[in-house]
Amino acid sequence: MSNWYNFYHINARDHYLWNKKDKILYSMVAALIIFSGTWLMFYLLNAQGIYPFQNTSANKPTSFLETSFSPSVVFWHAKIHSWSDDYHLDPLLIATVMQIESCGDPQAVSPAGAQGLFQVMPYHFEPDEDMLDPQANAARGLAYLRDALSKSNGDIQLALAGYNGGHAQIQRHPDLWPEETKRYVAWGWGIYQDALLDTTHNKTLAAWLEAGGQHLCRQAEITLELP
Repeated sequence: MSNWYNFYHINARDHYLWNKKDKILYSMVAALIIFSGTWLMFYLLNAQGIYPFQNTSANKPTSFLETSFSPSVVFWHAKIHSWSDDYHLDPLLIATVMQIESCGDPQAVSPAGAQGLFQVMPYHFEPDEDMLDPQANAARGLAYLRDALSKSNGDIQLALAGYNGGHAQIQRHPDLWPEETKRYVAWGWGIYQDALLDTTHNKTLAAWLEAGGQHLCRQAEITLELP
């Protein structure tokens, strides 16, 4: 009777211990799978320029633009946030496009005929629209940017290529983009990424200004009568 009792309880204890070990092992494997899946998800999101738990631009005060963009772009901060809500676009992306398109000059006209803050071509407007009116210009330009972002499945670099070179560029390999579009994407992506990091100095913006953007911004400051 005693031997059977000891045998039964020893086996029951061993069975319990093995079950406990199995549960621990299964829990560790499950945790590893969850961690790996989560890491992969955030890696893919970050590759698209999306930072879910970062202090995003939508939650920052308007002054966050001041360290990332030129004063003539910061001038439009209230409008940028309003347009962000209207067109469901990141305000940093709107500011980035404004920066490299016009540096915030509502009267800017390119040699190719692109107009206003977002350098929109005339054929995007209705005959009775004022192409240089900031609101009308934003309506056409940001709708085009939003469509580019949709066609590129949220890929910021492809959306920038589509905005600059036409939506057909989104389907093309980057090696086949026009040289102007390659430069546009490089500058835009760099300025946007630096702005996302929210540093006290946007290095890509400084390089863009040095490369010739400063002339555009000086004209914008004159138009806006900034000090």
